Amino acid sequence: MRIWKFALGIIVFAILLGFFLYFENNSVVVTHLEIKDEKVPAEFDGFKILHLSDLHSKSFGQNQHTLVDMIKENRPDIIAFTGDLVDREHYDDEAGITLLGQAAKVAPVYYVTGNHEWWAGRFDELEPKLVKAGVNVLRDENISIKVEDQSIQIVGIDDIAGSNGAAAWHERLEVGSDKAVRSDLDKALEGLRAGDFKILLAHRPEHVSTYSSYPINLVLCGHAHGGQVRLPFVGGLIAPDQGFFPKYTTGAHKLGDTTMVVNRGLGNSVVPQRIFNRPEIIIVTLKR
Repeated sequence: MRIWKFALGIIVFAILLGFFLYFENNSVVVTHLEIKDEKVPAEFDGFKILHLSDLHSKSFGQNQHTLVDMIKENRPDIIAFTGDLVDREHYDDEAGITLLGQAAKVAPVYYVTGNHEWWAGRFDELEPKLVKAGVNVLRDENISIKVEDQSIQIVGIDDIAGSNGAAAWHERLEVGSDKAVRSDLDKALEGLRAGDFKILLAHRPEHVSTYSSYPINLVLCGHAHGGQVRLPFVGGLIAPDQGFFPKYTTGAHKLGDTTMVVNRGLGNSVVPQRIFNRPEIIIVTLKR
């Protein structure tokens, strides 16, 4: 009898663990953040940006209906996607194109590349598909968004893993990485006035000190996957290019006049499981 009880306990535990792991990977949470800045134009007070990142070719329901329904419910003014739409190991561009194509019917979508778009070696195929789906692909450039007679600037840079970067992805020295980011930012910010409210879309949060050295008010990033496993009172366990116990994995971080928001992402890559770190959609509301 004791053996049967023990076996039954193991079975129940395995079932509950399976449900927990599935929930952690597939139950999407919506995080709401207010960004207050005196440079926000009056017409943009209450402007809503829906921030997505790091899909890694994952699907959330047929035709991405889970995510699309959540996007519709939150009624954003614009949608930002900050890289790793696809995964180099499990490449499926249809999942990402379906998501952003449906999202573009709700609000304008602005997209920048992550490292996996470049590592997969097929971005020359992916980019025209995104453009055809109605997505604004920003590659070291900027675009103005106007409401009445006022405007804000959306700036987007390629990930440094791309051929457009000043350093190859395997050059991990800080000097090389920083030089690549600065090269892209110098190009992307051309023609913008210093006093305009600027939102930068960039994949990697670890370069926040570089971003904040420019006249940028808000940065939206991904890449860190929330630290993959989040521990109580500690935070994320490990993140790409930040190592163990990384500093920038989730939420808002203020450095000088720049606020950086890090999205925990939607999918997984090398590590297939999230723990206490559910997939995330962020709603950023600008407040004057």
